[in-house]
Amino acid sequence: MVKMKKITILIVLFLASTISFSQNSDEAKSMLDEVSSKMGSYKNMKIRFSQTLSNEEAGIKEGDEPPINGNIHLAGEKYNLEYLGNTFIYDGKKLYVINNEEREISITDDDLDGDDGFIYPSKLLTFYKEGYNFEMGKIINMNGRKIQFVTLNPIDSNSDIVKVELGIDAKTKHIYKLIQTGSNGARTIFTINEFKSDLPLSDSIFKFDKTKYKGFIID
Repeated sequence: MVKMKKITILIVLFLASTISFSQNSDEAKSMLDEVSSKMGSYKNMKIRFSQTLSNEEAGIKEGDEPPINGNIHLAGEKYNLEYLGNTFIYDGKKLYVINNEEREISITDDDLDGDDGFIYPSKLLTFYKEGYNFEMGKIINMNGRKIQFVTLNPIDSNSDIVKVELGIDAKTKHIYKLIQTGSNGARTIFTINEFKSDLPLSDSIFKFDKTKYKGFIID
């Protein structure tokens, strides 16, 4: 009788933890859907961000190097990204990578495919919908803002990404921080420092104008 009672208690505890995890997962997905819907409703977005890197195994701590800053304009899947001295223009069909220092331009059909595990700008609001399990993380006060973290764990055990943590402003439902942990132990942290939406943008910002790059080598 005692043994049967122990087994019953274990089953109840297991079921309770399973239900709790399921509720946690549903809550996390619901929040991500809300963020995706909110940010996806804008005609366009302008985001100024900073990127830092840390890797404890390699002895690199966050803050050892100055942050890398970037700017991006987004409209649907189209984007114009200024990052690491390069310009990335995706018009919805082709991607133009303009290396200003080397004066070279590479053109590829469609967006980058993401095989290296990186989350690309055109997939920022939808990447979570396939290949991840979700769970709610901590709420942290950051610069006077209440940031709710959601943890995304890749279903594929061979993924180059071990974990993605999205920090969401609880008030605005905008993404504030994205922390990506790679299989090599490196953590890439993106922080959104400025966010603007529904700007009077010309669609030309998402189009490649060859006349602006005379003397550049085109691949």
